Amino acid sequence: TAVPQERCGFTSAQGVPAENATRKSYQTLFDRLDTNKDGKVDVAELREGLKAMGIFRHGAAQEIVSSGDQNKDGCLDFNEFTKYLKEHEMKLWLTFKSLDRNNDGRIDASEIQQSLAELGINLSKEDARKILQSMDIDGTMMIDWNEWREHFLLCPAHNLEEIFRYWKHSSVLDIGDSLAIPDEFTEEEKSSDVWWKQLVAGASAGAVSRTGTAPLDRLKVFMQVHSSKTNRIGLTGGLRQMIAEGGLTSLWRGNGINVLKIAPETAIKFMAYEQYKKLLSSEGKKIETHKRFMAGSMAGATAQTAIYPMEVLKTRLTLRKTGQYAGMFDCAKKILKKEGVIAFYKGYIPNLLGIIPYAGIDLAVYEVHSANPGVLVLLGCGTISSTCGQLSSYPLALVRTRMQAQASLGSSEQVSMTGLLKTIVAKDGLFGLYRGILPNFMKVIPAVSISYVVYEYMKTGLGISH
Repeated sequence: TAVPQERCGFTSAQGVPAENATRKSYQTLFDRLDTNKDGKVDVAELREGLKAMGIFRHGAAQEIVSSGDQNKDGCLDFNEFTKYLKEHEMKLWLTFKSLDRNNDGRIDASEIQQSLAELGINLSKEDARKILQSMDIDGTMMIDWNEWREHFLLCPAHNLEEIFRYWKHSSVLDIGDSLAIPDEFTEEEKSSDVWWKQLVAGASAGAVSRTGTAPLDRLKVFMQVHSSKTNRIGLTGGLRQMIAEGGLTSLWRGNGINVLKIAPETAIKFMAYEQYKKLLSSEGKKIETHKRFMAGSMAGATAQTAIYPMEVLKTRLTLRKTGQYAGMFDCAKKILKKEGVIAFYKGYIPNLLGIIPYAGIDLAVYEVHSANPGVLVLLGCGTISSTCGQLSSYPLALVRTRMQAQASLGSSEQVSMTGLLKTIVAKDGLFGLYRGILPNFMKVIPAVSISYVVYEYMKTGLGISH
């Protein structure tokens, strides 16, 4: 495709004024970035300049300098800067043309949808409109070349895949039971230290949000195991019972191990997800949505299998009476001695089945993430995905908790998953499968909110804001 000379500023017989104008705009930009006025722009100056323009992409400044630095002195003089921008504009123009499918010189929402669909990315109309809004200067909901150029001139992304990655705001929201699909990292991010910083930020967010909502989590487990038609336990009644038995601090029983299992679970899930994606995708091809869903579900199952004994310990420690166990290791020792290794995998089958709806719903939300969504959009997505996931998998979670708790309830007979489901329905009706769901729902919004805020602060603190 021929690049229009007057637009990109490349010299042509008629294009001299455009060339001069472009050079002038480059000079203005260069002067703005060159804060110490030494005639060169280094990585630190560029990073600050990009930040001021609202471009937080990790490694962007380094990428621009490395690409344009011809004499390898670690910074860009005006000529290098100009040459880089001209080449970058050329690539941006080609991408703009590939998106402008009807050749009217503008990009609309359906053209974004269509182009991304060819990459195997299914985007809703709403999300395509949000992407447009992030670039739309004149409010027409159409992007012309000048708006496109303005938006991406100092962003190193230039082809469609890189630009989509730039649009996709990565957020890992830990909401306790939810098994979010780990975000994908670019090769560049994997080779730098971004990926582990992102995992640290996610794990910290999870730890703070779980601790903040631990009393509701304990109340949920308490109601799942002890509440029935004959022994009704309400919210306030349950809290009062727990405080009467062990004081205010007893509301946080089981939280230590709940926080402790975040790091290994996140790391195993992340590594397994990468491996499964490699196994399922053909060499050099984009992984399709359904295969990503499979990889996510399998990664969730792998992580759960590895850390499942900690889940059993968490349930036993959450339900323990005052003085029953001296701590985590004492609890593990007593279970091992009394019930054997098999006890650490009680409730494993319903737990595994419960992963599937979560992984699928999380993936659907993940697939349609919009460009830098606002806090409310993110909270909404997290809340909706968690709510749908919980409704579909809650009965399995309840059966899993009951199976994990059986021995500590003094029950000698070990009931199977189907046996337990039948007993609960016969005794308490279908509603019995949803005991404790109220505190579970109550913790979703605070958990997501705390998680989001901590995650954003951690990312900023670790220098990986997007």
